[in-house]
Amino acid sequence: MKILITGGAGYIGSILVEKLIKNEHEVYVYDSFLYKQNSLNHLCIYNNLHIIKGDVRNISNLENLIKKVDIIIPLAALVGAPLCSFDPIGSKSINYDAVLLMLKKLSKNQVVLMPTTNSAYGTSLDNKICNEESDLNPVSLYAKDKVDLEKRLMDFDNSISFRLATVFGMSPRMRTDLLVNDFTYRAVHDGFIVIFEGSFKRNYIHIRDVAEVFNFAINNFEKMKSNIYNVGLSDANISKIELAKKIQKFIPNFIIKENEYQKDPDQRNYIVSNEKIEQTGYKPKFNLEVGIEELIKGYKMIKNNIYGNY
Repeated sequence: MKILITGGAGYIGSILVEKLIKNEHEVYVYDSFLYKQNSLNHLCIYNNLHIIKGDVRNISNLENLIKKVDIIIPLAALVGAPLCSFDPIGSKSINYDAVLLMLKKLSKNQVVLMPTTNSAYGTSLDNKICNEESDLNPVSLYAKDKVDLEKRLMDFDNSISFRLATVFGMSPRMRTDLLVNDFTYRAVHDGFIVIFEGSFKRNYIHIRDVAEVFNFAINNFEKMKSNIYNVGLSDANISKIELAKKIQKFIPNFIIKENEYQKDPDQRNYIVSNEKIEQTGYKPKFNLEVGIEELIKGYKMIKNNIYGNY
């Protein structure tokens, strides 16, 4: 297949691109290289990888490229609540407007596989389990834009939306600001952490399992299309304190303190069901413990703050 991945040099993209080109797809990466990343250097030897530098908001540059491909995976985004709050205009124009413009340029035969977010569930009361039919209550600008975009996406027949859990794991374009990645970084390099509202729960998924869900959907599109799927680890609906204690098992001198007097700016607190995606035959391979060990190993190479989005 011919596949266009916008933001293909990013945190998820740089793992996904490698999987798809090794599966002999023709992959077109369109990326602004905003973070000056060189995350695709090791893949330039492959003739079925094509790299185009550009901004997704410049739809005139994308139009001819869109016409060439069978599948579009729009990963290009300003990701995360802090970054989107800092630059709301950039967030809206990249995360929402540009994708909407792209959708309008597609033919009825082209396929869209879109990452959204299970942070759309916001705060779920009474430990109610959230599935794809649950009410949405997005807290951040990032989540609100993803919710609106998903509604528009579902008007497009050949589409799938993946509501991704909080992603973790090493990547050539690393992000240390994601929760598991951040907590593990603090354990390795600081030795302590102060947690706000440590009882708040969320779900998690390894970055390589995210790449695999896109690959799985390409191979099983007809039975999966026109649907929304939560994508996370069913055994990893855990609180922030529980997550920190998992990391502490690998780094026993990691000191965990809970601040009971301050609120976390990120008010997400929910339990997610991943039963729907599992019924398709997709199963994640990497649990939290594997990811934490991987991160501890990786952080021997990383000790600075340039790997976060904000």
